[in-house]
This record gives sequence, C-alpha cells and structure tokens, in this order.
Amino acid sequence: MTYTVAALYHFASFDDHAALRQPLLDLCTDQGIKGTLLLAAEGVNGTIAGSDMGIAAVIDRIRALPGCDGLEVKYSAAKDMPFQRMKVRLKKEIVTMKVDGLDPAKHAGHYVQPQDWNDFIDDPNTVVIDTRNDFEVDYGTFDGAIDPKTRSFGEFPQWWADHADEFDGKRIAMFCTGGIRCEKSTAFLRSQGVEDVYHLKGGILNYLEKMPPDDTRWRGGCFVFDERVSIGHGLVELGDVRTESDEGDKAE
Repeated sequence: MTYTVAALYHFASFDDHAALRQPLLDLCTDQGIKGTLLLAAEGVNGTIAGSDMGIAAVIDRIRALPGCDGLEVKYSAAKDMPFQRMKVRLKKEIVTMKVDGLDPAKHAGHYVQPQDWNDFIDDPNTVVIDTRNDFEVDYGTFDGAIDPKTRSFGEFPQWWADHADEFDGKRIAMFCTGGIRCEKSTAFLRSQGVEDVYHLKGGILNYLEKMPPDDTRWRGGCFVFDERVSIGHGLVELGDVRTESDEGDKAE
C-alpha cells in the first residue's frame, strides 16, 4: 500500500481554536489518518498521512473552517506509514517565532512562483536567505543561499537584528520547506520596515515538484519531519542523505 502524505498550513483568524480540536481528531481517527495538526488562533499547520479518501475527507473539513477555503496542500507519497499516531495540538502559534503582533495572513511578503525562482535568485541584487534550522540546511539548500545557522525558528528575529545592515539596498528572497516559515519571516521583515521582500510560493516542496532536475538551483535533499527523512525532485523519498557530515540537533 502507498500512503498519501499531505503537508498543509493556512493563516486564518480563529475565534475559538480550542473548540476545533476534538472534531478534527475524531475525524482523523475515524479515517485512519496519522500525523500531527497544530491549531492556534492564527491558523492551522501540520502533516498527515493515510488513504486518498481519508486525506480528502480531512482536507475538506479543514477547508470548511473559518477563513480556510484557500488552504493549499502539498501532496506526496510514502511506501510506509510515516507516522505512528494522530495528534491534534493546541498552540500559541502554528509556527513559533515569539514575536507579537504579526499577521502573515495580511502582511506576508510577495510570492515568487517556482518557475520564476531561478531567474529571481540569479539576480546579483537579490539576497537569498534560508529560514530553516541549521540541521535542515545540512541536507540541502539553494545555490548561494545564506544559512543563518539558527537552531530554532525563534532565533531568526535576533539573527536579522544582528545582520540587517548588511542587506541595505538589496532585494530579499526567502524560502523554507513548505512556505509557512517564509510567510511569517517576511511578515516580520515588513514589520521592521523592509518592503522589498519575497518568498518562494509553496516552499522547497513546491519547487521540487514543479522544476525538472536538469533546470534546478537546488542541491541535496529536503528534510521533512517524518520517517521519510528527506525528499528530492518529484518529491521522491531519499532517506537520511546529507550534504554535510555533521548531524546537528533537531529542533522545531
């Protein structure tokens, strides 16, 4: 059996996100779905796996939540179930940055489609920043991208404060695994007065799905937070293959 894996997130304003937890958990359990969903006042985030029909039922339910009709999902396949159980967790943030007052649903940076990304980052006036954690970068990244060497996403605001002056007059292009950290980090930069900031639509996963290997700027694999470990072009499973020998420390 091949399992469908759905990586999803959506920034939306939930009046009572706690009330959404049990109905979602019950539906996932009934459909044999496993993985993790995070719920916060700012939206939903997670990765789940199961049958095509089960995944479709859960995605339909999430799209029916307030403000989530525009939910985008990145699908891939796994030969084995990549998760051991189903969890629906309540969080303060669906991706933790620890900066109050951000609204990525309204103030994220400009999108760049995968088919336009190569030309965009080849521009010498563009600074490309990898917003992922250091151990994820060990598996792969884009040619010429800056690695902030953060151990968690919550360290990114301080890294930016320490280095912002180095990027005066430059266009900022940011990327992450599926897009969620980019939406929040570009919203953060805009809150700091940076308007010329962009991010890869759908993240690395969208790029690897849409761009042919012969026309890639990507090097290595893309780390994913499940038992597949990393994936490559066409979202094929690569396993634990790194571009560097240091394993690093895993931190969300």
